[in-house]
Amino acid sequence: MSDLSYRMATREELDVAVSLAAAEGWNPGLDDADIFWQTDPEGFVVVEMAGEVIGTGSIVSYGDFGFMGFFIVKKELRQQGIGRGFWHWRKETLKKRLNPGASIGLDGVFDMQPFYAGGGFAFTHRNLRMQGLGRSAIPSPHIAALSTVPFEQIAALDRRCFGFKRDRFLRRWIEPKHGLAVGAMEDGRLKGYGVIRECMQGFKIGPLFAEDRESAEHIFLALSNHVVGQDLYLDIPENNPAAVALTNQHGMKEVFGCARMYAGGIPALPWGMVYGITTFELG
Repeated sequence: MSDLSYRMATREELDVAVSLAAAEGWNPGLDDADIFWQTDPEGFVVVEMAGEVIGTGSIVSYGDFGFMGFFIVKKELRQQGIGRGFWHWRKETLKKRLNPGASIGLDGVFDMQPFYAGGGFAFTHRNLRMQGLGRSAIPSPHIAALSTVPFEQIAALDRRCFGFKRDRFLRRWIEPKHGLAVGAMEDGRLKGYGVIRECMQGFKIGPLFAEDRESAEHIFLALSNHVVGQDLYLDIPENNPAAVALTNQHGMKEVFGCARMYAGGIPALPWGMVYGITTFELG
């Protein structure tokens, strides 16, 4: 369409993307937009038609890794080829922002898997959104406020599980305004950490990284105890059986899901340590 144009988003237009995501039922966090923008102000794009923003997307760069999310075209304008051209422009624009040889990841709704596969993305596993209720629990003595843990330990564990350095994002993410961040400790060493934040509906845990199931359990219970009686969500990688078992044990039910896919190579990640991914929008 000749009246379509693609460009970088403004900060206000990132709020539009969050609103569109909320309308799709993706349930973003209340402070996600601020943190996302501070992480990478050049990582968000829009498609316009006749001067009106009709679609959004993210092209966030971590240098050696990129992530595509927020891919939304207004419902009344779908099935017209608008998203196809916009998506391919986004992918090529992101590739230019990355270091040579970097891979790109995305979490796409299941119906879009064939489209993403046609664009060079390979499926690895499903990430499932599980829903339950926050429950009262006696905190383990191994749990500590993450603010008391040296940032270097947090960043090292995060890089181990996420696969890439994202310190700029992490410093903000682990201080949620409407939530809690905790770590599982052993002899002064961080064995896992988790963050819970308030979302448009209930609260969402993400990430939940841990070296073992016991540490993951301690973290989950501490975060659940923070939101007793509230809706609680955790996005688990289905290729970690221990994460599936954790949510089953606590009576959580699958309510949504995405396909994790990669282009340009599949990172070798320790999925057995990933009990909850960080976000569907930034990886």
